[in-house]
Amino acid sequence: MSDATATVRTERHPDLPPPATTVGVLGWLRTNLFSSWLNTALTLLGLYLLWLIVPPLLDWAVFSATITGEDRTACEPNPGACWVFIKVQFWQFIYGFYPPDQTWRVNLTFLLFVAGVAPVLIERIPGKKWALFYLLFAFPVIAYVLFVGGVFGLPLVETALWGGLSLTLVVSIIGIVASLPLGILLALGRRSKMPILRMLSVVFIEAWRGVPLISVLFMASVMLPLFLPEGVNFDKLLRALIGVALFSAAYMAEVVRGGLQAVPRGQYEAAAALGLSYWKTMGLIVLPQALKIVIPGIVNTFIGLFKDTTLVAIIGLFDLLGRVHTATTNAAWLGMSTEGYVFAGAVFWVFCFGMSRYSIRLERKLGAGQRRR
Repeated sequence: MSDATATVRTERHPDLPPPATTVGVLGWLRTNLFSSWLNTALTLLGLYLLWLIVPPLLDWAVFSATITGEDRTACEPNPGACWVFIKVQFWQFIYGFYPPDQTWRVNLTFLLFVAGVAPVLIERIPGKKWALFYLLFAFPVIAYVLFVGGVFGLPLVETALWGGLSLTLVVSIIGIVASLPLGILLALGRRSKMPILRMLSVVFIEAWRGVPLISVLFMASVMLPLFLPEGVNFDKLLRALIGVALFSAAYMAEVVRGGLQAVPRGQYEAAAALGLSYWKTMGLIVLPQALKIVIPGIVNTFIGLFKDTTLVAIIGLFDLLGRVHTATTNAAWLGMSTEGYVFAGAVFWVFCFGMSRYSIRLERKLGAGQRRR
């Protein structure tokens, strides 16, 4: 018998490809939609509901809709949506009754606001300190002059003429900008070791959180003038802005207080060991950590405030939704409420979704170090 020669392979055999049903589109579908009989049933039910809803919705909003025309007679031949209503009323939906020849002032104001916010929100753009200084001190003066006028040759525009989306943005931006620092101060006051300051903060927060915003606006518009001296009066919009800011600050204070309580006690002790004062401890160590923790809560409060601006209609200020509702009561456009509310809902969704996505991006950026640990 001859001796058997043993052979040993020195190269590695190539890996076999994974099963086709576990990778790619098929793998994603199997993992996320058809992983079990229950998920399969829910997926099929969802597809059935989409089949019932989406085709009729597309037919009404797109295929059978009317886009061109100048009045509702152009929509009569088609059974779909009459987007002519939005086209004709679009100017009022954006600017209210602001003089058409002066709307450039509104556009310029928001362009200047975007120019100041961009360096703050976008990391790649430099000059963040100068942008913050501009937003906090210079921009409010510029915005007031452009919106109101009465100086530098600009015609005076009463706040009663403001409306539409521009009024919604004014109320929400001022409310957001004012409520965050007020909320931080109230949260610090509620956690203060000074009994009087803590009691005042608690009373303020609980009092404002205990009443609905619609009551606050009603009191600011109707009841407050009754307690003012004769001849003293505040602009209706100014009263609404103060009420919205104070109301939102009370909710913001509780959000920030939750973040302060989540910061480990050792951070306070470490700051004390370094000899830092109270305000340095809060500004340099505690607040940055607390605000990072409660970013979802802060953005959620901002989104709620943005949607709550629709309540200013109770005091005769017509924001986007109020202007849409007023337009649908016009005899020439009766029956067009669906198109108007769909348009208003889409605009609100775009702004709220944008804030939500930016907050998620900010969370991921600030939480990168925590994920590595």
